[in-house]
Amino acid sequence: MSTILNFLKENQDSITKTLMGLTRAESPSHTKELVDQCGDVLKAEFESLVGGTVEIIRKKEVGNQYKFTYGTGDETEQILIIGHMDTVWDKGAIPIKQDRDILYGPGVFDMKGGLTITLWALNALREKGVQGKRKVVFLVTTDEEIGSEHSKEIILEEARKSSVVFVPESSISPHASVKTERKGAGQFTLKITGVSAHAGINAWDGASAIEELAYQIIDLKKLANREEGISVNVGVINGGTRVNVIAKEAIAEIDVRITKKNQAEKLVRQIRNRPVFVEGTKVEITGEIERYPLERTDSVVELYQQLKEIAQTHGYDLGEGFSGGASDGNFTAGLGVPTIDGLGPQGDGAHSENEHVFISNLPYRAALLAEIILKHIH
Repeated sequence: MSTILNFLKENQDSITKTLMGLTRAESPSHTKELVDQCGDVLKAEFESLVGGTVEIIRKKEVGNQYKFTYGTGDETEQILIIGHMDTVWDKGAIPIKQDRDILYGPGVFDMKGGLTITLWALNALREKGVQGKRKVVFLVTTDEEIGSEHSKEIILEEARKSSVVFVPESSISPHASVKTERKGAGQFTLKITGVSAHAGINAWDGASAIEELAYQIIDLKKLANREEGISVNVGVINGGTRVNVIAKEAIAEIDVRITKKNQAEKLVRQIRNRPVFVEGTKVEITGEIERYPLERTDSVVELYQQLKEIAQTHGYDLGEGFSGGASDGNFTAGLGVPTIDGLGPQGDGAHSENEHVFISNLPYRAALLAEIILKHIH
């Protein structure tokens, strides 16, 4: 067993204490004050455990973001770790509790467990006196759960300076497999403008936006392709004013997912170039592919193999898998930077009241991250 893993196992109680502190600092995405308080906790933990440099990226609309740096490497490329401290949970929505080896709480799996193992992975490297040619940048954002609008540019900026990206997001349940593939995601708004009229007196003078929207939904669903991993979901619709009025306006919100970057251009063109089915209506489309897929490229497979070999020295077999969801790792993968995701601890229940992690797995996951960093820091 590695000396790093031994060190972290000896500190399991302290690792759990770090995670408990971050979880108690509840941080719903839309409540800046609470997110900033969580940031204060995270900053204090970093300074205590790692002692590197801290840059606060102040934001007005969302919580402040943090760029933590370990080491002063002279290589032009850095190692980037990206995570987020915001959660989907309003304050007090679900209880924080420990049941033997299981810790339950808001964001404990997605992704304060990942933040915790990163802090302790860097602490282990510091305790072992590890310095290398590359510095490690740990970028923590505060709006991942609401689309990363306020953090996308800093993520891309840091990714362009990086040789590799590690994402300690929630792992794949139940066996804590890492994510070597993620779908890309886009969102579009379909707005229909028609002609209003009285539904009884002069119905034929109108042009129903709702009727046009119905045709559009059916036509858009034809773009989905299960075999190619392309999904199209019309998740929200709205339109009309009264039952006896031909609807002048109707709107739909559309979610699309893709598995390959080269699918994007054709799909976007098909979505934007809409036919019109109801005479007198007008169709307008806005939106874009916001995150390109994390594809299982040769460089990603190489990272996975390195992780798998490390895990074997720790006494277990590390699996890999695919996620239909997207993360900030999609941004870095879209630039072509080798990115591997799902490095967070074993657990389950992301975005559910059953959200939890296994405490005994925290040292193993921190050691896995520490040792893959070790392979790339020199």
